[in-house]
Amino acid sequence: MSTPSSLDSEALLQAMPVVAILRGLTVDRAVAVGQRIYDAGVRVIEVPLNSPNPFDSIRQLSELFGASCVCGAGTVVDADDVKRTYDAGGRLIVAPNFDGIVVATALALDMLVMPGIATATEAFAAIHAGATHLKLFPAATYGSRHLKALKDVLPSRVRVYPVGGIGAADIDEWLKAGAAGFGFGSEVFRPSYSTADIASRAQGVVTAFSKAR
Repeated sequence: MSTPSSLDSEALLQAMPVVAILRGLTVDRAVAVGQRIYDAGVRVIEVPLNSPNPFDSIRQLSELFGASCVCGAGTVVDADDVKRTYDAGGRLIVAPNFDGIVVATALALDMLVMPGIATATEAFAAIHAGATHLKLFPAATYGSRHLKALKDVLPSRVRVYPVGGIGAADIDEWLKAGAAGFGFGSEVFRPSYSTADIASRAQGVVTAFSKAR
């Protein structure tokens, strides 16, 4: 089954700019959880690498959805894990920090990459490395006013996605500050959530974003 190209990934992300972060996902639940999130309208799924057997989950999700969903890894801090994600079928790399080698490796493999940034210095370093999607992390610590100030100086082509400590109720505030989209973790998924609860939470995020957009 084909996997999304960078152009496909971009289109899927822009259609619904919400990344579901499945930290703690286990392989035995990957298909069921991924299907509920996909059915809610989310088209970008991240499995952080500090989850159990993350590459197996990424492989299952990539095989399940093919080119109709961008699946990949989060908490990626070295180039070897970029390559392992790619080999598992993943086409998304999300990092908590900016590392030029991670960004370059992902771009060379035609993957969608979101390095983590907090300051203008980090943001411009990531942009100069080729990144056009930036993860503001941890978003709740810095606040929406911080994003607004960053957006005043960043190139218009660069899209910023707040992640960390925010939920569906915060979407409108962050969109007004210039957010292009969001990454949601515990708002959508925790290992303790039932499959039905995950489906409801994912639908709630999609609905809230659609109303505020």
